[in-house]
Amino acid sequence: MKDAQGDPAYGRTNWRRFAVAVGVPTVAAAGLVLALANGALAASFSVSGTQFKLSATELDGTGFTQYSSALAKADGSVVPAAMSGIQSADIHHLCQSVAAGPVVLRIEAGNDDANPAHADNLLIGMSQLSGDATFQGMNIGQDASTLTADGAATHGAVGGFGQQATKVVITGLQQKAYSTQASTFILKGMSLKLYIGDSSKECFAG
Repeated sequence: MKDAQGDPAYGRTNWRRFAVAVGVPTVAAAGLVLALANGALAASFSVSGTQFKLSATELDGTGFTQYSSALAKADGSVVPAAMSGIQSADIHHLCQSVAAGPVVLRIEAGNDDANPAHADNLLIGMSQLSGDATFQGMNIGQDASTLTADGAATHGAVGGFGQQATKVVITGLQQKAYSTQASTFILKGMSLKLYIGDSSKECFAG
């Protein structure tokens, strides 16, 4: 977002309300057809279709993009997703969990504020995201095929809705996602645990 003089606009926003306002949590049928017609499937691997949860006290990223797309499953079907790309991100107090019946797999990392988890060329396919976000150098409503901030070669379909920012900070982050890709993912102080019959061990409720 820019002011009348073209300078970056700075501010804070409730991420849940922001996402609803710009229509990124889900993909309309027409947009999904357009994405498929243009080969704009976002992930380079087949997704399972099972969602996992990720939370963090803070994500501090540079080079942010977001656009609507679709993720392919091995059976040939697709699931709509909001794609978020971040060129470089520090993630504090990261928690990732996935529930399979009575079993919860939980991974934690970056609990030392001096040594957060770190990801380069991060791409997340998600269905839900909430938190408090601060953007710098933001463009909203940019053609999804012309996004450049995260440094990735391709993004959404021509004519698709997109947005990007030079920097993003999200506090109290909670997201449900289908996929995560990164060229580098450093998990400082990683802990992995299995819990049986205890859904409270997921990263957050709901």
